[in-house]
Amino acid sequence: MGRLTATDGTEIAYATIGAGRPLVYVSGWLSHLQLSWDLPEERAFYESLGKGCRLVRYDRAGCGLSAASDRAPSMSHELEQLAAVVDAVGVEPFDLMGTSMGALVAVAWAAAHPESVRRLVLYGGWASGAEVSPPAVQDHILGLIESHWGLGSDVLTDIFAPDASSASRQQFAHYQRASSTAETARSLLAMSYSLDVSDLLPRVRAPTLVVHRAQDRAAPVEQAAALADGIPDARLVVVPGRSHLPYAGDAQGVVTPIRRFLGLRSLPRGPRTLTPRQTEVAALVSAGCTNREIATRLGIDERSAEGHVERIRLRLGFTSRAQIAAWFVAQRDAPGSTK
Repeated sequence: MGRLTATDGTEIAYATIGAGRPLVYVSGWLSHLQLSWDLPEERAFYESLGKGCRLVRYDRAGCGLSAASDRAPSMSHELEQLAAVVDAVGVEPFDLMGTSMGALVAVAWAAAHPESVRRLVLYGGWASGAEVSPPAVQDHILGLIESHWGLGSDVLTDIFAPDASSASRQQFAHYQRASSTAETARSLLAMSYSLDVSDLLPRVRAPTLVVHRAQDRAAPVEQAAALADGIPDARLVVVPGRSHLPYAGDAQGVVTPIRRFLGLRSLPRGPRTLTPRQTEVAALVSAGCTNREIATRLGIDERSAEGHVERIRLRLGFTSRAQIAAWFVAQRDAPGSTK
């Protein structure tokens, strides 16, 4: 991780993984470089994107590890921060990916700096924030964040990640609250509702891929179609799922078309073997133990047990504890097994 300074003096935190051609990643509404790396699903998503390229992420002003700013959120401020990151990358043209609100920032950058972007990827974005949800719903969510940030983060997590496990949703709700103050969160979300890049779309010249989940509960798929229709020769890929967060649910279904579009190699299936500790945990899962019971049996805290279960699920490509249990039993009962 490192720090850089935007033109207004704001200190911006950034991080890179991988090596090769840069892929600059503009996150959605809130981010936290360290906490996002600590979430097994989100880390796995970034690692999948970063294989074969240099993935560059950053926290916008007032979020995560970046300093707060006296300026109100605006597209011009977003572009100044992105410019500081691009200068740090030092290579053009680069690939640019924007997710959720970050998709609009990426569009604005690509329209203003066509020579700098080799390929553009937009995930979970929209052309007009006013069309994301009815005004009454937007006002309700903004009011909830302002009056009760804890409850507001829980509600937004249910909207953003309905396909994630209960443990992951709890972690993400905490992560949102730790990423910014309620005031900053409200201001950034209000900006996302106010942004409209419809008039910029025809000016995008980079080859563009628009990826969206079919039942995205935070951004209607019709807005993804509006992005693809407005950008010359853009390609729209709609994948199954309800979650707005790209790493929730079937993250591989999101990563695969993106890597293909960027000219990166397809990733092999994850390993189907576990570490000795993970095997112990899988055995306890198959015996019907809860995370608390696993923690007691192994002499670890409950959160560590929860983390082990999540990593096993990701390693095996599963979505539930039942699948872990069935896999363990099948491995144990297989001919020649030593389990």
